[in-house]
Amino acid sequence: MHDDRKLIEARLGRVLEERIRPALYSASVPLDVAAWVAPGEPVPVSEGLAAEHTPVSAGDQWGAPWGTTWFRVSGRVPEEWAGKTVEALLDLGFDERMPGFQCEALVYRPDGTPVKGLNPRNQWVRVGSPVAGGEEVLWHLEAASNPVILGDNPFRPTHLGEKETAGTAPLYRIARMDLAVFDETVWALVQDLEVLGELMHELPVEGARRWDLLRAIGRALDVIDLQDVGGTAAAARKQLEGVLNTRAQPSAHRISAVGHAHIDSAWLWPLRETVRKVARTASNMTALIEDEPDFVFAMSQAQQFAWIKEHRPEVYAKVKKAVADGRFVPAGGMWVESDTNMPGSEAMARQFVHGKRFFIDEFGVENDEAWLPDTFGFAAGLPQIIKAAGAKWLLTQKISWSQINKFPHHTFLWEGIDGTRIFTHFPPVDTYNCSMHGHEIAHAVSNFRDKGSARHSMAPTGWGDGGGGTTREMVAKAARLRDLDGSAQVVWERPAAFFAKAEAEYENPPVWVGELYLELHRATLTSQARTKQGNRRSEHLLREAELWAATATVRNGCAYPYEQLDRIWKTVLLHQFHDILPGSSIAWVHREAEKTYATVAEELNGIIAGAQRALAGDAASGGELVFNAAPHPRGGVLAGGAAPSAPAGSRAAVTPRPSGGYVLDNGLLRVEIDERGLVLSAYDLASGRETVAPGQAANLLQLHPDFPNMWDAWDVDAFYRNTVTDLVDADEVTVAADGREAVAVRVVRSFGDSKATQVLTLEAGEKRLDIDTEVDWHETEKFLKASFPVDLHADRYASETQFGHLFRPTHTNTSWEAAKFEACNHRFVHLEEPGWGVALVSDSTYGHDVTRAIRDDRGTTTTVRLSLLRAPRFPDPETDQGMHRFRHALVPGAGIGDAVREGYRVNLPERRVPGDADVAPLVTVDHDAVVVTAVKLADDGSGDVVVRAYESQGGRAVARVTPGFEATGVVATDLLERAVMDASDQSPRLEDGAVTLSLRPFELVTLRFSLARA
Repeated sequence: MHDDRKLIEARLGRVLEERIRPALYSASVPLDVAAWVAPGEPVPVSEGLAAEHTPVSAGDQWGAPWGTTWFRVSGRVPEEWAGKTVEALLDLGFDERMPGFQCEALVYRPDGTPVKGLNPRNQWVRVGSPVAGGEEVLWHLEAASNPVILGDNPFRPTHLGEKETAGTAPLYRIARMDLAVFDETVWALVQDLEVLGELMHELPVEGARRWDLLRAIGRALDVIDLQDVGGTAAAARKQLEGVLNTRAQPSAHRISAVGHAHIDSAWLWPLRETVRKVARTASNMTALIEDEPDFVFAMSQAQQFAWIKEHRPEVYAKVKKAVADGRFVPAGGMWVESDTNMPGSEAMARQFVHGKRFFIDEFGVENDEAWLPDTFGFAAGLPQIIKAAGAKWLLTQKISWSQINKFPHHTFLWEGIDGTRIFTHFPPVDTYNCSMHGHEIAHAVSNFRDKGSARHSMAPTGWGDGGGGTTREMVAKAARLRDLDGSAQVVWERPAAFFAKAEAEYENPPVWVGELYLELHRATLTSQARTKQGNRRSEHLLREAELWAATATVRNGCAYPYEQLDRIWKTVLLHQFHDILPGSSIAWVHREAEKTYATVAEELNGIIAGAQRALAGDAASGGELVFNAAPHPRGGVLAGGAAPSAPAGSRAAVTPRPSGGYVLDNGLLRVEIDERGLVLSAYDLASGRETVAPGQAANLLQLHPDFPNMWDAWDVDAFYRNTVTDLVDADEVTVAADGREAVAVRVVRSFGDSKATQVLTLEAGEKRLDIDTEVDWHETEKFLKASFPVDLHADRYASETQFGHLFRPTHTNTSWEAAKFEACNHRFVHLEEPGWGVALVSDSTYGHDVTRAIRDDRGTTTTVRLSLLRAPRFPDPETDQGMHRFRHALVPGAGIGDAVREGYRVNLPERRVPGDADVAPLVTVDHDAVVVTAVKLADDGSGDVVVRAYESQGGRAVARVTPGFEATGVVATDLLERAVMDASDQSPRLEDGAVTLSLRPFELVTLRFSLARA
């Protein structure tokens, strides 16, 4: 019997491959083909249709890297094919790789109407079913010759990721351009045999059901005449009816399938190509919806809908109709599927604001779910943001990629730093590109970790990353798996329907508290430093632009730049996509991002300068105003206000150190810098505490080899720590500044082919050492860190995240803790013993590590290291080469509130503007722990003032928020600035011109003030 089984299994594979699949198309005739190569970048459709084409034929080469070729295919259906189903087979030279990673095309009718996309798993275009015979066929193909970046030797350096270095040699050959008769019975037989054969392999070897399937397959193969597959396919299908109609067990696992095409907004292709990828996939999915009445497709990322609307309005019209019919589902409610570790508080909030608002305005759809299948871990502040946006569910997949610890749940409640809980699902199918293959369905069932308490899971189904979406074969398989013995039951459902069922059946799901850390792709916190720096600076410039523009509008009647700010926000949000901000895209993407961030900075600085000029008064007065956009007073200037500059009340001094180097002293902090330019001491004079661990040196640059096992731009593996070079040799250690207000030492180091220049500055009246670092970086496969060993004993430390901070352990008691050897922070990390702490703040870096080591018999040393630069070679072989500038600060004696304040300070430097006016803040808050993240005018153009704030220190806070204008009312709102009702009747009230807030730890609140109007 076992020999029979093996023989039939082998027989099935060969007969399918060599006889049945080749019989899908029983007759064919060639089409006439002509081509026109678009010069440079893609051209409008009208230009491609009207261009003069040159005849080409099968076997001809075409397509330089990143080029566009317009093919015209034409022909006539033979009269003798009348009554048959006819399709065009349009093979551009596809290989067997996934769609989206090679050439692809969009098919148009002569009038420019899109028909469908072409890719390796979708090479057909239906002519008619049935045809009358004699029909004329004419289509135009906008074909993209995108290079295969992930080729036969993936993760090897390649210059294909930049148009200027990719070369001009053709990449592809036209394989087949035919009209062909499509045998639908043979096609159905293929689906029957594949489903049953795949299911059979997943069933117990000795089980009766497996043998039933085996015998039925054997009988069907016996019936097939290998020389007349089409003529015997119906009879073969008849042999399979019994096993296909045997219903699933009542206890079978239930899978909600949803059509899906996870399209990376940029990755191994530039943004402009994603615009076309989205149009191709959407065309295919709207066509599939028309053909398959049960099929439901979900697409996330409002930006991608906006691209279709702008660039392919004909496709968008079909999308809108399918959305209205409930078949094409806008999912997730975010502008893009962003990274969630690195975006700041406001940026993460605005992802939902702009995404949800687009779906509401365009489709009347409001999402209850966040949809982030491929994001590289999830920050602990995200649950509150999801809830504040009016959503309640989260779907992701990527945590299943963790290398060390398997996440213990698939359906659970995720609790964030403020206590908010979000119902969350990880599909146990462990892919967001499910193809309905039998092993995927079986894996979903066996892998599901909530058996006994729940029985529903989701399967996002379709080719993704580069697009493609669901195929008719996947839909056919799902139909056969709807109620099939031995399999999970599969049904097409909208995400909301799945979540409602899953939530209803699981009354007490487990709770996971804190971040959802991905034990993989940790180096994305550092790769492509310019992209990360552009993001951080854009976020803070947007804060300033909104603040000062709102102030100038309310105080001086200036016009508020609604449309400009909306456009810039969407640009910044787009670049937070999870392969752009993390630094894992090709060179083209990051080169464009750098230019885009420069343009964004220029625009925002223009808005800021214009508003500040309007507020500053008489520029010719000889006076100078200091504008403070930070959320805390500094230098006598209130938060969000401006005042005349004043000289420092104390002074700093620099003196030579007897054994070499210099001592910086301002009466609050004494810093010793040795002859190597290393910080040997940072002594807190008030508390009598030393910051630097005994025998250690701070601000030590360290260089590691960095060659991960895989995923170069994405990964850093723990073994990188095994080898380290301390950069202790200095070319120069000199005094850089010796003034009353600040003193500084300049340190220059050369290493490898690179050079680092640092300026260490101590300002008068500040207990803080500022460190400005410039690196001319020309290393390869190296990792540069800045080390700060501190004399503190702490078993945990704080890292800033959205709307607060989270604690991570400094020890490695368990594998879960050991796995977090590289982690994310925003503006600060903070370590503390009761009563005394140290903060390290940053203006543009995210990655860091914290370790403990034995110091002596008196305890341990805790070392914080900031990750500055990497040099991976894939997918960008020139990653981060060139000049970089960073700013950090070491803050001894810092409590958590000081860490918050200094983090904002280094990211929001004061601005000095000629003028003589006092500019009062548009809003003030009387509690240091309550931080304002946004002051702006309401997006609806009403002129209302919106203020968003949060409790920043992890405690309770009662604060008075006072508008600096005549407010006639106030309401609490969600992130979309819509009024929300407080069930406990604790809605904010204006009393004596202020609002009193009582905030829980890390609670965020959005207030909308209405103004008195003439």
